[in-house]
Amino acid sequence: MLRKSSTILALGLAAFAAGDAAAQEAIKIGVTQPLTGAVAASGNYVANGARIAEEAINRQGGVLGRKIQLIVEDNKSNPKEAVATAEKLIVRDKVPVLMGAWSSTYTLAIMPKLIEYGVPMLVETSSSGKITTSGNPWIFRISPTSEMEAQVFGGKLGEFKPPIKKVDFLAVNNDFGRGASDEFRKMLDGKKVTIGITELMAPDATDLSAQLAKIKQSGGDTLFVTSGVEQITLVLKQAAEQRLAHRIITTGGSSSPDQLIAQAGAAANGSQHILFFAPWFPEMAPNADIARTFVAEWKKKNYEFAGLTEGFRGWDGIHTIVEAIKIAGKAEPKAIQAALWKTKVKGVNGNIAFIKHGPAGQESGQSVPNVYIVQIKGGKVAKP
Repeated sequence: MLRKSSTILALGLAAFAAGDAAAQEAIKIGVTQPLTGAVAASGNYVANGARIAEEAINRQGGVLGRKIQLIVEDNKSNPKEAVATAEKLIVRDKVPVLMGAWSSTYTLAIMPKLIEYGVPMLVETSSSGKITTSGNPWIFRISPTSEMEAQVFGGKLGEFKPPIKKVDFLAVNNDFGRGASDEFRKMLDGKKVTIGITELMAPDATDLSAQLAKIKQSGGDTLFVTSGVEQITLVLKQAAEQRLAHRIITTGGSSSPDQLIAQAGAAANGSQHILFFAPWFPEMAPNADIARTFVAEWKKKNYEFAGLTEGFRGWDGIHTIVEAIKIAGKAEPKAIQAALWKTKVKGVNGNIAFIKHGPAGQESGQSVPNVYIVQIKGGKVAKP
């Protein structure tokens, strides 16, 4: 009898231990970002912001009594690699939710896999309108579309001195660049601004002299540039070398002005940049306390201050996902998808909540973020 009781007790303890272990097992969140390749700087900034969020959330007890665990994959600034990382995260790592993939091209490439496997993805950066209008109900985006960005800019058009009268465009030749140029052209044309020429550049192009020479001959007063921070640096330097007279404005929120100041020097002076968070002035953020907390956590890590303009996306994205898991009550894809529609988060870039975009019955979620315009003056970022 004693041996039988001991056996029962041992089995009970084992079952308790197994249950406790299951309760303590971390909730996995998949992240795919360009950690190497043409836009690696931006991807690493976002990944670092996500890791800071992971630590902050786990210090506060995690979610549903469990810690969260980010599994971060490098999509190598390549759409095929982006698909491979998403499939690896879903199939091998069994993540119930993803965040990614920085570029619109990478995100669009991944989207069919989300439908195939039934897993939601929080889009933290990509701006192409196609992402939320193509009928993918597994997509939830916290960054603005290029159309939203252009409309906000249009409302500030009268503030420019001298006024913007004729514009040219220089954009990276992918969904991000072409989409932004299309939306800004449409908006500016509606405002009776004269449209000049549009020049495209390969994502890895380093010699932009031919495109800039054509733009110089166009006779415009303003040049809109859409690309990653690495290529924007080259544009500023080469435009200065050619003595381009255009006012230069970057779109897409990926310019990282501090990095431009450090790498382009005096060539960055006078340039203006559309951003979705101005970390130099956290008190201006809609949720100033959250902005200050994020900036402080970033500084504790000794990360480059320049990365804050992109790193906040990782912080906001992971906090949004975790809030959805909390609302869902379980870490399962379908439950998280349903919970994201109910999710409301105070983010660095303002309040995050999702409205419906796309065809009826297959809508994607789209948040409406804030937009700032800053200018580099005398080697410093001026207050918007």
